[in-house]
Amino acid sequence: MNIRQVPFNESQYIKEEHPKKQIYLHHTAGNPNGELVYKHWEGTPVRVATCVTISGIGRGCTDGEIVQGFSSKYWAFHLGLQEATFQKFGVKYKSLDRISIGIEICNWGYLTLKDGKYYNYVGGVVPESQVIKLAKKYKGKQYFHNYTDAQIESVRQLLLLWKERYGIPLKYNEDIWDICPRALNGDKGVFTHNSVRMDKIDIYPHPKMIDMLKSL
Repeated sequence: MNIRQVPFNESQYIKEEHPKKQIYLHHTAGNPNGELVYKHWEGTPVRVATCVTISGIGRGCTDGEIVQGFSSKYWAFHLGLQEATFQKFGVKYKSLDRISIGIEICNWGYLTLKDGKYYNYVGGVVPESQVIKLAKKYKGKQYFHNYTDAQIESVRQLLLLWKERYGIPLKYNEDIWDICPRALNGDKGVFTHNSVRMDKIDIYPHPKMIDMLKSL
């Protein structure tokens, strides 16, 4: 597995080691270049980041390339946890960012079909060749920017790497697509951003992603 290291200012993450128990799958809702994602994060005043991004198609990047800004043993704020969510589900608040690893897939997320074109949430047009229509709407959305086969394969390789390195179990559970008390409780496993945030829609239940997760 090839992981490309890129410069990332140490002020943008917390250089402290904590035991890792969870992995969260995100998508950026942005451009396809994983390195440019780090440049964007460096321009923000808060330490929001994940240790790796996975590039997509376009913007001078290689589809499926894993880009790393800092070691998975360190951490940054990638979940945006809300205490009200823990309270609603009867779970004591926990600082999950420090015990988890985040993967950011470069992807625009949900799309809106209008006059035969697919628009992302900032009004850009996504080529039809990069669109997937889910068999069933997810959180009210049916059209999404497709996760590429190369991106899904890179996610698979990272999950296997971190299972070996940190002992994180990879068993697939259907409850990861909505608020998941297991995730809020800090249980070990693989989750999505939806598992801890009611307002999020990343990642979405892509059939090939689900098949990959079930195969682990």
